[in-house]
Amino acid sequence: MELADGKRDVVDPEVRAYVSSLVTALGGSGADEDGRYILGDDALACLRDLKKWLKLYDEKANRLDVARCLAESNLVGGDLLQILAAWQENATEDRLKSKIALACLELLVPLTWPLEKNTQEMTVNHHRHIPFLQIAQLGYKRSIINFDGARILHTAVRCALPSMAENLGDRSTRDEGIIKLLLYFLRNIAQIAPPPNVQYDGDEAEISRSATIAAFDYQDIFHLLLTVSSTMGEDFNTQDVVVMDILFSLIKGVDVEKLFMDEKKASNGNMNELAKLRKKEAAMLRGYQTNAPTRHNRFGTMVWMQREDAKMTTISGQAALLDGTRTLAKMDSTKKFKPPRRALKGENGPLDFDTPIMLNAQANKHLRSFVEDFLDSGFNPLFNNIRKAIDREAERIMEYHPRQFFFLVSWFLEAERVRRRNKKASKNPTAPEDLDSYSLVATVLNQEMFVTLNRTMDSTYENKSWQDLSAAMKCFTQILLTVQEMSESSLEEDQEIAENILNRIFYEETTHDRVANITRTYKDQGFGYLDSCTELAHNYLRILEQYAKQNTDMQVRSRRRVRRKKKAARAAGEDGPDNDIVDESDGEDEARAERVSSERKFDFKRFSARFVTQGCVDTFVTFTAYYNDLKSAQLKRCHRFFYRVAFKQEMSVMLFKVDIIALLHKMIKGPEGLDSQSSSFKEWDELVKQIIRKCTKKIQERPELVVEMLFSKINSTAHYLEYGYEKQTVSSKPRAAAELEVKGGREWEDQIGVVVGAMLDRNEGEHLQWTKTQLESAESERRSWEGANAAMPSVEKDLGAEGGDTPAVDIEQPKSPSILVKPDNSARKVAMFKNGHLRLLMTLVGFRRAGDEDDPEGSWTIPSSLSADQLKEALDLVKKFEFSPPIFDDGQEARDFIKRKSASTVARKRAVFDDDDGIDADEEEEELLFEPGGPTARKSDALKELKKKRRLRRREGTEDDEDGEDRRLTEEQLNARAEARRQRELEKNRKIKSEMYVVDSEDDEEADAAFYAKEQELRERTTRLFHEEQEKMRQRNNIEKMKDLLHVGKEKEAKKRQSSAITADSDDDDDDPLLAGIRNDRTRASPEQSDDGAGRASARSSSAARDDVLAESEDEATDTPMSSPHIRPSQSKRRKVFKEANPASPEPEAVKTSSMMVIDDDDDEDEEVVPVARPARQRMRAGFIMDSSDEE
Repeated sequence: MELADGKRDVVDPEVRAYVSSLVTALGGSGADEDGRYILGDDALACLRDLKKWLKLYDEKANRLDVARCLAESNLVGGDLLQILAAWQENATEDRLKSKIALACLELLVPLTWPLEKNTQEMTVNHHRHIPFLQIAQLGYKRSIINFDGARILHTAVRCALPSMAENLGDRSTRDEGIIKLLLYFLRNIAQIAPPPNVQYDGDEAEISRSATIAAFDYQDIFHLLLTVSSTMGEDFNTQDVVVMDILFSLIKGVDVEKLFMDEKKASNGNMNELAKLRKKEAAMLRGYQTNAPTRHNRFGTMVWMQREDAKMTTISGQAALLDGTRTLAKMDSTKKFKPPRRALKGENGPLDFDTPIMLNAQANKHLRSFVEDFLDSGFNPLFNNIRKAIDREAERIMEYHPRQFFFLVSWFLEAERVRRRNKKASKNPTAPEDLDSYSLVATVLNQEMFVTLNRTMDSTYENKSWQDLSAAMKCFTQILLTVQEMSESSLEEDQEIAENILNRIFYEETTHDRVANITRTYKDQGFGYLDSCTELAHNYLRILEQYAKQNTDMQVRSRRRVRRKKKAARAAGEDGPDNDIVDESDGEDEARAERVSSERKFDFKRFSARFVTQGCVDTFVTFTAYYNDLKSAQLKRCHRFFYRVAFKQEMSVMLFKVDIIALLHKMIKGPEGLDSQSSSFKEWDELVKQIIRKCTKKIQERPELVVEMLFSKINSTAHYLEYGYEKQTVSSKPRAAAELEVKGGREWEDQIGVVVGAMLDRNEGEHLQWTKTQLESAESERRSWEGANAAMPSVEKDLGAEGGDTPAVDIEQPKSPSILVKPDNSARKVAMFKNGHLRLLMTLVGFRRAGDEDDPEGSWTIPSSLSADQLKEALDLVKKFEFSPPIFDDGQEARDFIKRKSASTVARKRAVFDDDDGIDADEEEEELLFEPGGPTARKSDALKELKKKRRLRRREGTEDDEDGEDRRLTEEQLNARAEARRQRELEKNRKIKSEMYVVDSEDDEEADAAFYAKEQELRERTTRLFHEEQEKMRQRNNIEKMKDLLHVGKEKEAKKRQSSAITADSDDDDDDPLLAGIRNDRTRASPEQSDDGAGRASARSSSAARDDVLAESEDEATDTPMSSPHIRPSQSKRRKVFKEANPASPEPEAVKTSSMMVIDDDDDEDEEVVPVARPARQRMRAGFIMDSSDEE
């Protein structure tokens, strides 16, 4: 509508009149009241009417007319703030003023609400009003945070204090709304900022981030945020996302390193930064002065340049005379065609967190204090509550909230690390006990957080939400760095937690794949995304390499192979995952476990080779191109990556590209290269020298590299250029699908029904149609052959009758030819090899596999043994169950009755371990080397029965029948009886083993207690006997020493007689080295040697005693009588002592024989039994016994 002066009014005059009248009736300042603001009579009603206009006209009609009218009438600065300032601190009981203040707050929230430009929903009205309202909101913020009369934000908090004082369960909906109203007002004030494309006429310092932080600190807003955050989940629940919005608006773009610098370091840092900038400017000037114009070259210059096609190009300006590089640059700048420059991707609105923000010293101090308090009290409750809300997809979670969540987690984790570093560097840390505790940030280091983070990274990468992915990558990077610092902590508990976290992170191979794919697929997502991507790749590789060196047996869970198989199977209609098939074979379980463990072995060099692709190299090259704007840590990141590619991975050929070499050369030699005074210049200089040197050497070795330097390189090309030969790949032999069977021993017809039902559930109806087609054609062909073959005998019979009396000869009926089963396409051929259900159906209907099972080219045939009627019956069954599949009880499906066929024990072991020792399975079952049922508790009469049967068989074999025929069994009958006996014995053994090892009940505690008591008794008995033997050996040694002192048994004649006796029998026992050793010991004459022999005898007696105890325990367990060898040690001892005491006795032969008996008793029972020598008569002289009583 045009006005009288010719201007066009953008708002309806009627609307403007209503709104202006309400603003006028609200109140105003008068001269009578000393300029104080005076409320109108119906001020509260006017405020509520204005709220209705905003809600009913602007929001529902999607217009901004009322908001513009209120901005033009200066409602916020002229009325609302004045009303809030009039509410005194001590006037808490004034209900009217509190209601009016709350009504003002209800108006301030929609007026300061952030304006979003939605291009799809914006109308002409929005395009008219949004720029004006954005400028108006800047004025609102300036008036609110810089109001002189009162603390407006603090007054707004006072409006919500009664509602916040109520318990969470006692609050009404109105109380929850008031609390949210306050938090949204604070969020709006923190988020209002000058729009990027709108010029603000006022002082931006009054609405800057530093001014906002100062106002929040002065008006106690930080205390409110700490209170709400620390009690989140207890006193507050749904306000978490609004608090997160406020925190995000306050800290986005703030440098953590500068935030935690003290004032002295900050001033020094500013001076250093100023010095760096001046040095950088001086370096630029020096580079410019190298080719700066002089007083003599200020005249115009025209240069002709002849190109390869004999065309001339004209270049103006003396810059073209300096060198070829500048000439080409000048020529490129004068070209008419310039490709369109697309806008850089990235966020420039309120959700942008990559744009850096500078804070003044006062704001740094206030924000640092708030961040430290928040880390100590509010970090865990707030972010744990938000993470749970994100996981369950609560209604209050908007699309941008996960981005804010992950960015805030990453920012606060970095702040915690920097705070710990500064405290460690300080001389007197304030709280050393808190320095080693990572419980303040534990809520983002648990498994639930990792699940949420991985899921978000996957979804954002697939949906190409690059800013959300950038925030998630920052969070993942800071988690890795925090866990690494935990592993270096002085507390063992922190080290164990860090080890566990790293193990869980690096165990999933999907995490490795995700990091490599993100790095490889960067294109033009913006500098912030590029920084996050390269930082994650650098730190992930570094920490993973360190962890892999410490854990050499590191393993990962790989799912890529399974996924590849699933895709191929889905394309060819093969089997799905093995989870649907019950595998009851222990051998196949072992085989699967062995295969999985071999696939899970982690090789860091192989993984790091995935970052040597052209995509990853291009990503870091793009990041390096910003070298003049990068920090030293970012330059170091690029330097380490190029060093890894060129020297650690030995794939420097990936860097041999024209644009990469030109960039590296420009960084060092200029123009506009790295500052030679910087700390990283020497490292880059050395790296570039080595890379260019390797490039020149490689060109000399392989001249074709000159051409390849113009193009990107795939892995095979890079491998050939680096090593001079192509990479050798070994193709694995394909394996057929697992052999399946139907459970439960069903009938043949039911088995076909189960398989057909399972194939229908798997949507494999085309395989059924093909099977029916093969059965129909085979049945028709077989029936035709049978009809022709049946007519042949009648024709031959007629011909024979016409020929005369020729006798008929029975001719064997010929077999029908086998029918080849042909696949109709390549997919069916693959399914016949890989689809286990189709193979099972083909086997059930009678098809047979020809050739090797694992041969993809093998064929299927219909054997000649199948008649046409059998084929017809199988076809009818398939058709029947196709249209009426079987129905099972308890909600079971057909696939639940199909399992993997169990192989035999020998076949399983051979499949798992690839051992082929030529032993047949039947032979192993026949050779039962132990009694299947174990030792019996009764005396067996099997020997008597066997002798009786043998006697009867011998008697029957010697008699002839009355006709003179021999009634003895023939060889065939004997073999048949032996085979029957063997089968009965095998069946009996199988039943015994099944009953022994298949037990339904739980463990018997009484039997276990009895077993352990018996073992304890045996152990005590063995210990007692061992101590008794030690005591006897000690006494025996004392006797030997006494004999040596008294020179007993040292006569020469006894020695000669003894040696001659031993030598006489030595030739018979040379084969036994143990006996030979005993004889050698006995022939020694020195006292030391005799003592040694006694020790050996005692050792033998001790081992024999222990064997006796074990033998007795077996007797008690089996009730089988056994001979006790207890007398052997004592007899051998007596023989030896007696021999030494009486050298004239003719008994050494018997003694030797007795010892032989004792030793040979441990050998096999098949050897000849040595006779036991009788005990020698005691030697007497003059009626007295000469043996000493000490020997006993």
